[in-house]
Amino acid sequence: MNEMTPLERVLCTLGHREPDRVPFFLLLTMHGARELGIGIREYYSTPELVVEGQLRLRKRYGHDCLYGFLYAALESEAWGGETAFRDDGPPNALAPCITDIRKIPHLEVPRITEAPGLKKVLEVLAGLKARAKGEVPIIGTVMSPFSLPVLQLGFERYLELIYREPELFCELMRLNTEFCVAWANAQLAAGATAICYFDPLSSPEMTPASDYPRLGGAVARATLSRIQGPTATHLASGRLGSILDEVAGTGTAALGVSSREDLSALKKSFSGRLAILGNLNGLEMCGWSPEQAAGEVRRALSAGAPGGGFILSDNHGEIPWQVPDRVLEAISETVRRWGRYPIAPEVLPDA
Repeated sequence: MNEMTPLERVLCTLGHREPDRVPFFLLLTMHGARELGIGIREYYSTPELVVEGQLRLRKRYGHDCLYGFLYAALESEAWGGETAFRDDGPPNALAPCITDIRKIPHLEVPRITEAPGLKKVLEVLAGLKARAKGEVPIIGTVMSPFSLPVLQLGFERYLELIYREPELFCELMRLNTEFCVAWANAQLAAGATAICYFDPLSSPEMTPASDYPRLGGAVARATLSRIQGPTATHLASGRLGSILDEVAGTGTAALGVSSREDLSALKKSFSGRLAILGNLNGLEMCGWSPEQAAGEVRRALSAGAPGGGFILSDNHGEIPWQVPDRVLEAISETVRRWGRYPIAPEVLPDA
């Protein structure tokens, strides 16, 4: 088979067919600052720096996407929140931006073009599109309307809202859904090929599985149907558990899965319905040797790759700053050696 472009490879995979090799996404954000030899705060200050960082990372590791995500707190910034930067990790949201739940009915949905941080992301996406020349998929991101209130309200206050103030909860979901749809579609218009819909609170490890159909599931169905491009749902390390079928019914095209999920079992359960992204353990990756990285990649390829429908990635949606370059290089080299279709029977390290 002729060598495919990254976009062709990913589209073939999403169609549950076998491309030339398994596509892999190194969802790298802060590592761009390291490539440029600057601090994380400076790196995020200018769209051109992020574009250059993403391009250098893809040139170095050869992965199959460009990542337009900067940091999650940008969305809470749009609602009036503030962000704390650090030298060795992602910027984090500070105090909740909604301090009085009684004011929820009076909130206005932020205008995308009036939020400086969001405008910066749109410029990054436009810059990546101009440089990718239609050959590399560009991934945009949104926080789900159901998970965003953890940043807006704080976790404990949000749980109280869900279970004790159902009318205010529904109004916040309406506002957040309008914001999420507008934000996703603005990213698609700017240059994103697809949208990653981060929804960690929907994992049964965070919210009872019995509540998913009326909470995170209902919100996802209402939101994803209005996003004007393909979406991948990611529970950001959370396990699917018993909500697998409900998530598959939300209209998403792919699903990011936890390192604690059984890839082989998931492939059988999805049966051509959804593509899988996963499921290398990002935290453990920080301490891997290159040999351990190669073994984990081969394990994932053996379980997830046959038949297509599988994109190798980390389990969280953002590779930690502490993951060393030699591990990323080992991941890349192993996929290129062992990820070509048809997958060789000896792909398992102990075969």
